[in-house]
Amino acid sequence: MRIIIDILTPKQCMLFSKLSERLKQAGHEVFLVSRKYREAVNLIRLKGLKAKIIGRHGGEELANKLKASAQRILELASYFREVDPDVAVSFSSPEMARVAFGLGIPHICVNDSPHAEAVARLTIPLATKLLSPKAIPKRVWTRFGISSDRIRQYNALDPWAWLKDFKPDEKIISKLGLDLSKHILTFRPEEKFAAYLLSKTQGRIGIVSVIRKILDEKDDVQIIVIPRYESQIKYLQEVFNGEIRILESSIDSPSLLYYTTIFVGGGGTMTAEASLLGVPTFSCYPAEPFIILKYLMKKKLVKLERNPEKLAKKVLATLDRIEYERMKQDERAKRLVKTFEDPVEVIAEEVEKTVAS
Repeated sequence: MRIIIDILTPKQCMLFSKLSERLKQAGHEVFLVSRKYREAVNLIRLKGLKAKIIGRHGGEELANKLKASAQRILELASYFREVDPDVAVSFSSPEMARVAFGLGIPHICVNDSPHAEAVARLTIPLATKLLSPKAIPKRVWTRFGISSDRIRQYNALDPWAWLKDFKPDEKIISKLGLDLSKHILTFRPEEKFAAYLLSKTQGRIGIVSVIRKILDEKDDVQIIVIPRYESQIKYLQEVFNGEIRILESSIDSPSLLYYTTIFVGGGGTMTAEASLLGVPTFSCYPAEPFIILKYLMKKKLVKLERNPEKLAKKVLATLDRIEYERMKQDERAKRLVKTFEDPVEVIAEEVEKTVAS
């Protein structure tokens, strides 16, 4: 079987690298594609994957997003004719969905983000099958135009695909010049360019004032920020001028999170990763909490706080009782993941079943 998989983000790289490995072990031929997008391409290279780079990220402006997507559809269609795949797989890639549908190729769509409505509207109705965490009710997806019988749920969150057999690499500590005898606070800014947040972030980086307040109170903590874009890197460097560590290239983020004392995230994937690894986790997500975030909050694995002053105070208070907080977080995380199944196995099964039928 010839399978083409689209990788558009770091999270998709983590998930689909595992899926690709599983499919190759079963004897299938796998073709990976991506686009010019700093974080995704850097992580693809870091993991030693071979992926055909087709098209580019459209950036912040809607007009540029549309133009980039239209051009990528044309280029991806040409690559489809070259590869001649039996099935396509993506995490709701609009370009993959359109090309696969247009060429009559089955498309297995994975998605845990119904809050990204624009993407969902462009991909879910065209999916041959939709794979999604059980935490998201089927009715949330059927409103986008897919019948419930084309939806298969798995009892897990997506990061479990790469965390279930994860072993931390302590080399990350020396690589980043960190000291394990001091607390490590890791921050992840919000997704500034996502269509579903364009009207929410207003161009700001919400974690800046939080970090400043913590630095004013604590001079013995190590603060790491993992930016998403070059513009975020430049801005943070200008604001903090060497006071914190700002990562400019992709790293083994699960290992960093494992050794992190407290994590503060403005998005979804690293917030879920940190919480499942037993790290006390705060979210400063700038909009209405999405379903997976609400799920993690309900399980008491993530605390949501958007007010910078209150968030800084909560982080500092957690530091004061960190051993207790870490113990309780670890207990809750282990209790939850005991019930999880492997998302990769479920997705692979549906891929193989789709072609066989």
